[in-house]
Amino acid sequence: MMSKVFFIARYFSINDIWQNKILPKIIEVQNQRKHNQKYLARIIKQLEQHPMSTNIEIIHDLENIANINPQFHWVIMNMLTNIIRNNTISSPSHKKEITNHSAEKISPFIQAAINVIARRDMTKDPENEQIDLSYTDLSGMNLQGANLEHINLYQANLSGANLANANLERSILSAANLEGANLNLANLSGAILNAANLNKANLVGANLQRANLYLASLQGAILNDAILEGANLREAKFTN
Repeated sequence: MMSKVFFIARYFSINDIWQNKILPKIIEVQNQRKHNQKYLARIIKQLEQHPMSTNIEIIHDLENIANINPQFHWVIMNMLTNIIRNNTISSPSHKKEITNHSAEKISPFIQAAINVIARRDMTKDPENEQIDLSYTDLSGMNLQGANLEHINLYQANLSGANLANANLERSILSAANLEGANLNLANLSGAILNAANLNKANLVGANLQRANLYLASLQGAILNDAILEGANLREAKFTN
């Protein structure tokens, strides 16, 4: 008799949990996903029409949606990447006349967008996909501690950028302009830096293990305590 009473009490306890806790939670999550999907569609339309006039709070909203709904993660990262590319693309005719941007000229919207990309959960990135920020002008950006691992920054302008403690492992930085950039303690292991401009860059304590620096220019660069084990320095230019 006691075992029967215990079974009934146990059944109603589980049923109560299901009805009052689990089921409402499932419904809440489903409703939230539908809301996020509709909200995301509205944001996409708004960003396509007037990206730079959009409130920065929308960037944070997108980040929250990506965190809560993994199925939207790559869509949102692609959207932010396109916004950055479309609004910071360097003109080919000015490749040799790149100058550093002052802090006042850096768009808070672009800074917020790249910050989201830099702190994203990389485990949610699709296999064989890569963030493409090639040819973009990110000069003077504050990317301290940013996770830019395996990102394509081919011919990007990062002159004067703060990349201290940033993770640039296996990133593509061929022909990138990193003149005067702060790369103190940055992780550049396995990075491709062919023909990159690293003149006057701060590379103190930077990890350049197995990095490819073929034809890179490091004139005036500060390399104190930099790790160069296994790095390809063939035809790299240093200060005499």
